[in-house]
Amino acid sequence: MTLEPSLTREAYWDDAFFAREREAIFWDQWFYVGRADRLDGAGAYTVLDVAGESVILVRAEDGIYAHLNFCRHRGSRLLCGDGVVRATIRCPYHSWAYALDGRLVASPFVASEDVPPEARRLHRVEVAEWGGFLFVNLGRGDDRPTLAQQLGPVPQRLERYPLAELQVARSLRYDVEANWKVMLENYNECYHCAGVHPELCRIVPAFKQRGGSELDWDRGIPHREGAWTFTASGTSSRAPFATLSDDERTRHKGELIYPNFMLSLSADHVAAFSIWPHGPSKTTILCDFLFHPDEMAKPGFDAGDVADFWDLVNRQDWKICESVQAGMRSRAFRFGYYAPMEDASLDIRRYLAERGM
Repeated sequence: MTLEPSLTREAYWDDAFFAREREAIFWDQWFYVGRADRLDGAGAYTVLDVAGESVILVRAEDGIYAHLNFCRHRGSRLLCGDGVVRATIRCPYHSWAYALDGRLVASPFVASEDVPPEARRLHRVEVAEWGGFLFVNLGRGDDRPTLAQQLGPVPQRLERYPLAELQVARSLRYDVEANWKVMLENYNECYHCAGVHPELCRIVPAFKQRGGSELDWDRGIPHREGAWTFTASGTSSRAPFATLSDDERTRHKGELIYPNFMLSLSADHVAAFSIWPHGPSKTTILCDFLFHPDEMAKPGFDAGDVADFWDLVNRQDWKICESVQAGMRSRAFRFGYYAPMEDASLDIRRYLAERGM
């Protein structure tokens, strides 16, 4: 069998290629930004860096809104970091003020009718939610997909996981010197698992069998006998989610939702990864660990067994991803090859092609 070629070197290292990705992918597709409950109460906001575009995410009484983070008067940044605003978003430069839904409500010494109609509100960013997960879309055209179209069959495959009820117990942040696609390609195959993840393979031996080929991700991947979750022991004192099938109580599931959302689902917790690209070779990864609030309310609840095990596996992944990125910098590298058990990694080529890349 002839091996399929990977993406070319420019897809991982070229600034111009990354600039095209920002327009065609990160600003035109639904981009995962975290859990909805991070905004607790009216006025709570956070400022996001979506591939170089600053976005305000804010909760109002009637829901969550998102806006591009600049004043319509002279372009000043409006907010930074995380916090709470009282009723309005006020520009620090000339005190123009906007309601949380983006409407201009004050322009000192300037009559509202003198402000051009198109400048009487902040630039709106679309927001949508699924399973307690928030997404934004910065696209300007009318042909962008709905979130449901972008998610495809994923919600149906995960319908027995109580995603909307879960809460974040721990979070980890990683700054990785690698292209965002290297992380997604790595997540999408287990050819590397035997050599990179010995601890993980002791819990899930199927990850190293036949180079990680023939894995049935729709049904889930079985743990070793007696194990049923992602911890060092493969067990936990926490109860599995009550709504799972018998398979889901003993198998591990994973979903890659382009362009920047990776989900790994165990019987008692969910690991949610958001990928934040900053350039061709710089990416931040945020990993949230979600548990059922009933378990979190129990005396002695501790997410450390999950966070510690995942941190080990994550660091192994990011280290090898940085090695891949560094190797592809060579002027002799034109493209690599996908082995047969890396068929899923070919998705990244198809995904980029569909976006005109």
